[in-house]
Amino acid sequence: MAKNLQSVRGMRDILPDQSSSWQFIENTARELFNSYGYKELRTPVIESTELFKRSIGDATDIVEKEMYTFEDRNGDSLTLRPEGTAGCVRAGMQHGLFHNQQQRIWYIGPMFRHERPQKGRYRGFYQAGIETYGIDGPDIDAEIIAVAARFWKKIGFKNVRLEINSLGSNEARQAYREVLIEYFGNNEELLDDDSKRRLHQNPLRILDTKNPKMKDLVDHAPNLLEYLDEESKEHFEGLKQRLTAMGIKYQVNSRLVRGIDYYNRTVFEWITDDLGAQGTICAGGRYDGLVKQLGGRATSACGFGIGLDRLQLLVEEQKLDQSNYQPHAYFVLAGKDAEATGVAIAEKLRDAHPRLRLLVNGGAGSFKSQLKRADNSGAEYALILGDNEVAEGTITLKPLRNKELQQQTVSQQYLDKFVSDNLL
Repeated sequence: MAKNLQSVRGMRDILPDQSSSWQFIENTARELFNSYGYKELRTPVIESTELFKRSIGDATDIVEKEMYTFEDRNGDSLTLRPEGTAGCVRAGMQHGLFHNQQQRIWYIGPMFRHERPQKGRYRGFYQAGIETYGIDGPDIDAEIIAVAARFWKKIGFKNVRLEINSLGSNEARQAYREVLIEYFGNNEELLDDDSKRRLHQNPLRILDTKNPKMKDLVDHAPNLLEYLDEESKEHFEGLKQRLTAMGIKYQVNSRLVRGIDYYNRTVFEWITDDLGAQGTICAGGRYDGLVKQLGGRATSACGFGIGLDRLQLLVEEQKLDQSNYQPHAYFVLAGKDAEATGVAIAEKLRDAHPRLRLLVNGGAGSFKSQLKRADNSGAEYALILGDNEVAEGTITLKPLRNKELQQQTVSQQYLDKFVSDNLL
């Protein structure tokens, strides 16, 4: 017997009953990003593997362990995108978006990483983010953090906190890198295998280890903030001043380094305790060297990414989605004349009321079975049209949710006013 086909491990279907909360989150994000003057950029799901190796970094977990990479028929190495920023930079360079101009853009879509599936974390996941290019100074850093803060308000999240840090300039980061190599090298016997491998490739990533046995060693490592250059210190102070002025609370976490090599200066994470140990729901910062690193001109850049799968879990668990996508009415068509006439009436109603959600019965069925479908649809009313009503020019309106209301039969001419007064 043939085995039933299943979705690939770590990938999932978003079922119709779950789509309401997804639309709530996505629509809120789109409206908010647009309100700040950001414009949407859509990039391909598949990019050249070299793009991610050069941007994210060869020594990162994403490139080493998590990317879905394959060769196409021409022998080219391609990768399903594991994050959104690299594709945005590639598109900006390819289409000349960064030449003597500022850009504020946003994106939303699927990403892919081959990591261990767990609650709210999948191998095929969805992310939304904003990106800014060509804007120096801490003002834009503060703006993108403010966008995220307003997003939590609009969604209804309360238990969210902000952690910030500065990685300094590329020169300051390189100097700190040498200090870390010396410190961890002197304690190499205490490092786990991953940290030993990273010691000379990317020692800052050791600070982000999740190994509890290394906690004491990491806690006593040299403090990154003590090695910042003066310009980076000034930039970081400017960010903190602006966050305070906007009433956005934050904590400075000197061990926050992010898992991608392209970050410099500002980095931040929004964290919730409502999802257990894996509580980061939004992360970002500056990546001023990325455009140049990929072959373009030096361009200031800053942005964040939000994991939508984890947000959707919180929205459902905390019942934050107040939107209603159930049909306003279900059109019961009992009889051949009713079926022919009803579809025309339905289209006229949709022309007159663009916001009307009207579900018309399909596939015939007995009167009883159609009423059952109407009730199961979640509609407020059943609009009942039989062959007798067609002949008489009437229609019956049956309330399905409010039992205090009475069923009534009215003229078809009255139907338009009824929809305006009672359904919209």
